[in-house]
Amino acid sequence: MKKLYSLLVLLLLVTGIMAGCGSNEAQNNTNEGNTNTEQAENTEDSAFPVTITDALDQEVTIENDPERIVSLIPSNTEILFALGAGEEVVGVSDFANYPEETADIEKVGGMEFNLEKIISLEPDLVLAHGSSAHNSEAGLQQLRDAGIKVVVVNDATSFDEVYNSMEMIGQATGEMEAAETTIRDMEKKLDEVKTKAEAISEDEQKNVFVEVSPAPEIYSPGKNTFMDDMLTMIHAKNVTHDEEGWPKVDQEAIIEANPDVIVTTYGYYTEKPVEQVMSRDGWQDVTAVKEKQVVDVHSDLVTRSGPRLVEGVEELAKAVYPDVFAE
Repeated sequence: MKKLYSLLVLLLLVTGIMAGCGSNEAQNNTNEGNTNTEQAENTEDSAFPVTITDALDQEVTIENDPERIVSLIPSNTEILFALGAGEEVVGVSDFANYPEETADIEKVGGMEFNLEKIISLEPDLVLAHGSSAHNSEAGLQQLRDAGIKVVVVNDATSFDEVYNSMEMIGQATGEMEAAETTIRDMEKKLDEVKTKAEAISEDEQKNVFVEVSPAPEIYSPGKNTFMDDMLTMIHAKNVTHDEEGWPKVDQEAIIEANPDVIVTTYGYYTEKPVEQVMSRDGWQDVTAVKEKQVVDVHSDLVTRSGPRLVEGVEELAKAVYPDVFAE
């Protein structure tokens, strides 16, 4: 909870013969009430001030529980809402689309944020992100110079780093308990997926090609990406695992790799992605195309470093091994 309210103790005064005893009881209740009130106040105050070392190795001291927060990237926004801090969010990125409440929140820009708009919102806290912080350091410094606390959240490329992001945001907003609960829930769901994946032997593992942008500029995830980790979790082999990051892939190389399953992640902005892959010249002999094992999954679920990543793992697992991961 963001705020703990003091216990209101109602003292019932007993008169008559038992007045003395009643007075003692009332006094005990008063003392107990005072103690509970002090404990509640101490619990609320104990989270702040807090000093956080952010992704730029800068120490940021937040004196009080933030009441107005601006988030510069959708993943931070999703984490804020998951931790119960959504009501404090007064500004979000143009790309924020989840949860649905973000549609009614003031937009502050995309890759380049609007400094004047952010300052006009009078935030106590701005949550930036390591993926873009170096390119916008001058703007972030202007926010700091305006007296706004800026925390740069790490650019997570693994689940452990996502958990670190949640802990950092939990500290900054006084929602550490909610952060720990969310992390435990994610870990539990991932363990359930991994347990199911144990039924898939090495001989049964499928080769999977993940396409994150359509032809002619085809890109795919390599090492040190969520998609690669997810495929490993579900006992699938990533065709582009030996590449680093998000390599551009030649179509001939994909045909030669002959994946069992092709997964696309751009259906939210491109019409009929599966049909596009199925109809490509020269791809008719690729196993995934011949056996109609081309599936589109929701991009945000498998690439956005927030609490919905577990849903992304589950969706990917069902796409690659529908018989194993069916409901």
